[in-house]
Amino acid sequence: MFTGIVEELGEVTAVENLGDSSRFRLRGPAVTEGAKHGDSIAVNGVCLTVVDLNDGGEFTADVMAETLDRSSLGALVPGARVNLERPMAVGGRLGGHIVQGHVDGTGTVVDRKASEHWEIVKVSLPAGLARYVVEKGSITVDGVSLTVVDAGPDYFTISLIPTTLALTTLGIKQPGDPVNLEVDVIAKYVERLMAFPAQDAEGPVR
Repeated sequence: MFTGIVEELGEVTAVENLGDSSRFRLRGPAVTEGAKHGDSIAVNGVCLTVVDLNDGGEFTADVMAETLDRSSLGALVPGARVNLERPMAVGGRLGGHIVQGHVDGTGTVVDRKASEHWEIVKVSLPAGLARYVVEKGSITVDGVSLTVVDAGPDYFTISLIPTTLALTTLGIKQPGDPVNLEVDVIAKYVERLMAFPAQDAEGPVR
């Protein structure tokens, strides 16, 4: 489990196309400190498994076709910057919100408006995800835990403080750029529970 608090702005150093998958090599000295084979690291909000660790704080991860199709990782090229986060340690602080690293879909940066100390960014929202996004609720954008400012039928807006602009990829995303979206998992569980009648040990409640 992650929290959506980005630890490091890393870099893609190589991408190998394996046909039905890709192998990424990424640089992240902070998130690879103490890491080992099989550990998880979130890359732009996508939970990936460390395959190898290399000198210089680099690690490799395999990305399957399902992930490439559902997320924006397939558009990454060497030199691209990425948001990196290690899983939350047991007993650690939940600084953002519960983030699984399971991307629900992608949106597109539609517009961004700069103020003196922050920016308002508008992001398109796939129709299938709109019902999970509410004003003042939580959403993960490229692995960053954010609060929804305005929730429309096919978009939402977020307000980015200087720290987020400086230390994550959201500071450099431009209109037309894709972003990974993960909605609040609690909303999905509530919807699923409401779709089935309550049952006890003897059968359905009447």
